[in-house]
Amino acid sequence: MEDSGFLEAVVLAERLHRQFLEFLQRELDVLQLRDINNVRAMIILNIGDAEMTASELLLRGCYLGSNVSYNLRKLTETGYVLQVRGAHDKRVVMVRNSLKGAQLRSVLNERVVQRLDVLAEAGLKADDIAAARWSLRGLQQFCALAAGSRGSSQGDEVDTLRPEPPAEMAA
Repeated sequence: MEDSGFLEAVVLAERLHRQFLEFLQRELDVLQLRDINNVRAMIILNIGDAEMTASELLLRGCYLGSNVSYNLRKLTETGYVLQVRGAHDKRVVMVRNSLKGAQLRSVLNERVVQRLDVLAEAGLKADDIAAARWSLRGLQQFCALAAGSRGSSQGDEVDTLRPEPPAEMAA
C-alpha cells in the first residue's frame, strides 16, 4: 500500500468528523437549542445509555482541541449530564446522560437515521458503511499499536492488527 493512501484515509476520517460536527450544529440550530454546542452534543451521543468515567469518554471520542472536563461541567450545569462520585473511589466521577440529555440524544439519532435514508436512496448500502467501519477500525488499531498504545478507541484490548470483518461483509 502506498503511504499517500493511508494519509488520505486519515485526512478523510478527520474531515468526516468535522463535517459531522457541522451537521450536529445545524440540527441544534434547527431545534433552537442555544445552551449546547456541537462538541457537547457529540459527547452526549458518545455517552449513549452508558455510565462511564470521563477518561473512558475521552477514549471513546475525538475531542482534540476541547477540554472534556470543562465540557462535562457545562453539560452538567445545563442539565444534559449527571455526574456522580464513584461508590468505591470518591476521586472517580461517573457520568451519564440525564433525561434531558437522553431526549436530545434520541432526537439527534432520529435525524441521523433520516440522513442515512437519503444515503440509501443515493445508493450507499449498509455493507458499504460496514466495510468503512472495518477499515477504519483496522487503521485505528494500527495507529494505536504504532503509538505504543494497546487500547482501542472503544476501550477494548487490541487482539490483532486486523479485526474480523463484520457479519455483513462475511456473507
